[in-house]
Amino acid sequence: MIWIMTIAGLILLVLAGDALVKGAVNTSLRLGIPPLIVSLTIVGFGTSAPELLVSLQSMFAGVPELALGNVVGSNVANVLLILGVPALISVMHTSEVRTRNSYLQMLAMSVIFIALCWDGMLNLLDGLILAVLMLVSILHSIRVARRSRYNRDEEEVEGADDKMSWAKIAFFLVAGIVGLPLGAQFLINGATAVAEQFGVPEAVIGLTLVALGTSLPELATTVMAAIRKQADVAIGNVIGSNMFNIGAILGITAMTGNIPVSKEFMHFDLWVMLAASLVLIPFVFMRVDIGRVWGAVLTALYVTYIWVLL
Repeated sequence: MIWIMTIAGLILLVLAGDALVKGAVNTSLRLGIPPLIVSLTIVGFGTSAPELLVSLQSMFAGVPELALGNVVGSNVANVLLILGVPALISVMHTSEVRTRNSYLQMLAMSVIFIALCWDGMLNLLDGLILAVLMLVSILHSIRVARRSRYNRDEEEVEGADDKMSWAKIAFFLVAGIVGLPLGAQFLINGATAVAEQFGVPEAVIGLTLVALGTSLPELATTVMAAIRKQADVAIGNVIGSNMFNIGAILGITAMTGNIPVSKEFMHFDLWVMLAASLVLIPFVFMRVDIGRVWGAVLTALYVTYIWVLL
C-alpha cells in the first residue's frame, strides 16, 4: 500500500502540475498579460509547483529533511539524468545555445545557497535572501529578453491554447489547485513510510525517490526537446529549474520554518550538487555538444551517486 500511495502521489503531482500550468497560462493570456512575462514567471512557477508543494508538505509533516533533500536531489538529477538520458536518444547541439548569463546566475545562486547552509540551518532570513535573488533573476531575464533582437513575445508559450474555453480553464485551475496538495500528501506519507520500513533516513528518500519523482516533468520536457533538436529548450529548462528550486522553492519553504542541514549534506550532497552544476561548463562555455558518449557519462554519474547514497 505504501508503494501504491507513493506512486499515486507522483502521478497526481505530474498531472495536477500540468493542469495548473495550462489553466494559469491561459488565464494570464486572456487577461492581457504579455507572453514574455507568462513564460518567465507563471510557467516557471507552475512547472515547479510539485516540488514546492512537496517541500511545504514536508515542513508541515515535521520532516524538513525531505524538503532539503528534494531540492538538492532534484538539482543533481536535473543535470546528470535530465540531460544525460535525452542525449542517449539524440545529440543536443548545445554549442549553438547562448546560456552563459543564466548559467552564471545559477552557479552564483548555488554557491550562496551552500554558504547559507554552512551554519547548519536555513531560517527565515536565509529564505528571504534566496527568494529575493530569484526575483532579481526573473526581473533581469525580463529586461534582457526585451532588449534582445529575438522577440520572445511572439513565441509559443507552453500550455497556451487560444481556443480554450473559460469552463475548461476553470477545470484545469481547480484540478491543479486540488490535485497538487493531495498528490504531495500521498507522496510524503508514502515516502516517509518507505523510509521507516527500510530504515533509510528521510533525507536519503528526499534525495532519491522524491527528487527523482518531482523531476519527471523536466525529464519529459527535455526528452521531447532533444527529439525536436531544441537544445536551447533542454539546457534552459535545466538551468531555470535549478534556479527555481533553490531561489523560489527553498526560499519560500525556509520562510515557513527552520530547515536543519545535517553534516552529511554539508560534507557530501551540497558539493555533489555544485559539482554537477560545474559539469555544465564545457557545454556552456566551450561549445561542446552533448552527444551519446556524454549522455552515457552523465547518466552513469547519476547512477553512481544514487548507489553511494543507498
